[in-house]
Amino acid sequence: MRDIDEKALKAREKKAVLGPDVDLATFTADPVQHSALKSLDQLPDEDRSQMLKAGIDTGEAGRSGSYIQMDTAAIFSRSRQEGLEVIPIKRALKECDWIHDYYWKLVSVDVDKYTARAQLDLHDGYVIRALPGSKVIYPVQACLYLDKENLSQYVHNLIIAEEGAELHVITGCATAPHLRRGLHVGISEFFVKRNAKLSFTMIHHWAEEMVVRPRSVGIVEEGGLFLNNYICMKPVKSLQMYPTTHLVGKGAVSRFYGLMVGNPGTELDVGGRVLLKAEDTRAEIIARAISNGGTIISRGDLVGEVPGIKAHLECRGLILKGGVIHAIPELRGTIDGVEMSHEAAVGKIDQEEILYLMSRGLSEDEATATIVRGFLSVDIPGLPAGLKAEIDRAVDQTEKDMM
Repeated sequence: MRDIDEKALKAREKKAVLGPDVDLATFTADPVQHSALKSLDQLPDEDRSQMLKAGIDTGEAGRSGSYIQMDTAAIFSRSRQEGLEVIPIKRALKECDWIHDYYWKLVSVDVDKYTARAQLDLHDGYVIRALPGSKVIYPVQACLYLDKENLSQYVHNLIIAEEGAELHVITGCATAPHLRRGLHVGISEFFVKRNAKLSFTMIHHWAEEMVVRPRSVGIVEEGGLFLNNYICMKPVKSLQMYPTTHLVGKGAVSRFYGLMVGNPGTELDVGGRVLLKAEDTRAEIIARAISNGGTIISRGDLVGEVPGIKAHLECRGLILKGGVIHAIPELRGTIDGVEMSHEAAVGKIDQEEILYLMSRGLSEDEATATIVRGFLSVDIPGLPAGLKAEIDRAVDQTEKDMM
């Protein structure tokens, strides 16, 4: 741990390569005390409502476990299924020797000042682990919630699907109704072992003046499958992330799906990178972006390093009410025998489509919302019905907001 701290100290002022620079001194990182909960029913109604908008069901219906963090404090964590562990990371660092085989093993602590501060000012985070051979059919839910104005929230998460395990996780990040400004920095490291399956769905429901800097890296071993879904359809001041996955075992598969809406005043710089390092690996990155007056940079990077890999990248953008969409697809083949492709398109709604729907009895707003819903509808193979329902609910809410 001393080496990690030393690296973090050297990088605490290091600017990130991508995204606007953030003055971290304008936020407070002092710990905020919250009492632990025995039941999620103890949460105030307004907080439960906000969490639901980010896919978190405080009734725990159809959930195999839950983790809730309020500001800097882990206030609730439990597993409801044998073979599943849900532990606050600060507790795991004290009690679990095996945690050091995973902590800061994929994300480098000195990447930039955000990773550095996540170590130096670590508040908490979660460890979600499916033990070898276990099948966690219902999703585990984790909520990172901000209640205190102008707070920095530094978290570190580990998600581990051991050999032959199946694990589904939904993470909802949200803010209290009264909160306007804050900072969230989240480190996430994903480990998909041999023949394991992991689906991870992140839904962001932030306040309009939030600054968000996730840093994520995953690794997938032989025969493993990693589905990574991201949804951000509400206003946020600045969000920059570029999650990376390494496919290191034969037949490993990774799929990224992103749905984003850029509202006025919002700046999103979002992407995904997959490095295909073993034979018969497969990767797919699909992004749907709508600018409703905001700025969206949609990145995608596929790197084929061995023969026999297949990868596809698709980025589509729709401009409704001004704003900017900048699509940056990249394909890099470093050897003969790779099969890689990409599609990118940015445009506006075809007026003929609107007129046709209006001729069928819809108003102009209803016609626009219908087209938007179709644009955001992405078929995600292998996604459990419960997680698909959460994504559909987020799309439904976006459709209502645009009418």
